[in-house]
Amino acid sequence: MTSTVNASPMQGSSPRQDTLRPAAVLALGTFAVGTDAFVTAGFLPAMAGALHVSTAAAGQSVSLFAGAYALASPLLAVATARLPRRALLVAALVLLAAANALAALAPTYAVLLVGRVLAALGAAAFTPTAGATAAALVRAESRGRALALVIGGLTAATALGVPLGRVAAAGLGWRAALGAVAVLSALGALGVRLTLPRLPGGAPVPLRTRLAALRRPGVLRVLPLTVLGMAACYVPYSYSVPVLAAVGVSGRVAVPVALVLYGAGAVAGNLLSGRWTDRAGPVRVLTAGYAAMAVAFAVLAVLAAGRWPAVPAVGVLVFLWGASSWCQTPAQQHRLLAAASEQAPLVVSLNASAIYLGIGAGTVLGGLALPAGAAAVFALAALLACAAAVLLRGTAGAAATST
Repeated sequence: MTSTVNASPMQGSSPRQDTLRPAAVLALGTFAVGTDAFVTAGFLPAMAGALHVSTAAAGQSVSLFAGAYALASPLLAVATARLPRRALLVAALVLLAAANALAALAPTYAVLLVGRVLAALGAAAFTPTAGATAAALVRAESRGRALALVIGGLTAATALGVPLGRVAAAGLGWRAALGAVAVLSALGALGVRLTLPRLPGGAPVPLRTRLAALRRPGVLRVLPLTVLGMAACYVPYSYSVPVLAAVGVSGRVAVPVALVLYGAGAVAGNLLSGRWTDRAGPVRVLTAGYAAMAVAFAVLAVLAAGRWPAVPAVGVLVFLWGASSWCQTPAQQHRLLAAASEQAPLVVSLNASAIYLGIGAGTVLGGLALPAGAAAVFALAALLACAAAVLLRGTAGAAATST
């Protein structure tokens, strides 16, 4: 996902550097975070079977992770503001590694859930701090590239980390896949410790100040669309293995390929959305995105209902699913910044929380629809995409945007 952070220097920060090596190391951390956040979609049925719960119940571990991230992110930003940045980043990745190790070894579903909550806390502490630290370590003319590197770790996780997790799970089991994420997180922590200079913390921003942006009418009207739009695309995502099987995509090769196509669509949608938002305006980009999302899910619902294997067409639809899902973030951030430009870091942070709330809500709804079959899951997603388009038209004037 695309994100923007406060790029102002930290108190007493080290001299800005010409090298992007620290940003590249931080990108390894965001790659681990992104992989951890979404990797369970590739092996949910196997994990459910091993822990003796339904696939829908296992999917709620995704909702728990997303909800914990959304709620913890602003709280941790306040609580850890004065901590040295390098120490905080290392601690966050160590926690992420330990949490994934716990989940990989979990003997019961309850222990798995504890691991997922701890992982969410580590992710919520790491990601915003990584972006701000990368921006603080480079000269102004290199700031954009540094941020792009750090955020690139998240989008690369969508394109590569999740399919690789699926391959690992197919060959070695889901526990090994989570163990691999733990190792990746530990390597990221080591890289941060060896590469980053010492950096002090900054002045804390009170939680009341962070949440004050919600009182802005424009912000309050835009954020619910982030929740609804992300919920729409994540209704089927956490259950991608069973719902893709219903449209003819199954097996050790076809499922990872489909996930790669989704990730490629996510990267393309994110990049193109940023460019087209500047040219055509965010409302037009979002309108096209929700239309594409609704069409993709509606066709997948029809294919699932008829049990018609149409693997080449499904590949195109899955790519469109990924692109329409992740085209939302740049356009929504644009609308929020237009509504409260003087509170840019705060509203973008709130948008990140809204993204994860949407992911959690979508996973809950998908779990409720799953017993009715894949067609019902895709149909619900299409319905929510249409609802997002309606909400967009109703809030099109909420920020000073060009349409």
